[in-house]
Amino acid sequence: ALGRAQTGNCPMNWLRSLLFTVVFYIGSVPTVLAAAAGALISPAALVWGSKFWSRWFYWCATNLMGIKLVVEGEVPQNGVIVAMKHQAGFEAILTLWLFDNPAVVMKAELHKIPFWGFVAAKHGTIPVDRAGSASALRAMMAAARSALAQDRPIVIFPEGTRTAVGDQPKMQSGFAGLYKMLKVPVVPVALDSGKCWPKGLVKHPGTITIRFLPAIAPGLKREDIEAQVHTAINQLN
Repeated sequence: ALGRAQTGNCPMNWLRSLLFTVVFYIGSVPTVLAAAAGALISPAALVWGSKFWSRWFYWCATNLMGIKLVVEGEVPQNGVIVAMKHQAGFEAILTLWLFDNPAVVMKAELHKIPFWGFVAAKHGTIPVDRAGSASALRAMMAAARSALAQDRPIVIFPEGTRTAVGDQPKMQSGFAGLYKMLKVPVVPVALDSGKCWPKGLVKHPGTITIRFLPAIAPGLKREDIEAQVHTAINQLN
């Protein structure tokens, strides 16, 4: 098994990363198109297509990039808030594989990506506008209520953006707003994907851990829930 990330832009890492990029994206084109077609047939077909794409990504990461994934704790599949650390695109894509039918809070502008944005919108992602307009906030809350009514886990990256290894930015206000409105438990998720999956082309073989921590009950004050979640999701950082 691979241990720590094999860092450094050595020729083998360049070669692995180039091979991963070419193979993954070549396979992604028909997969995303099929998921888009599935969205016109039934919700079940869309979910299946989206999960297949995430599995394809995981296969490529494992077999082409030499990534070993360790998942600790219980992955919730019901209507809770999942507050996840965000260091890489790795976990963003993998949410579709880890969860049966997640509602992921994501930047509204990603819905503008051809085909992929259509699939994401049909999948029931929850758009968030960083400008924070009142109408955008209402749209986010309405989408979150709809997901909860379907008993879907709501996945949010509460620090608001992808962070470098070691960074611990403050929590964004949208998380506390969801927590207060939905009145459901929060499952914090710590991870260390950034050591293997930094920004840019070159990735590094190694082990990525995703740790699902015990749920935190609803009803806490904003400063308390933010402090507890912030500490929890940065356990592996």
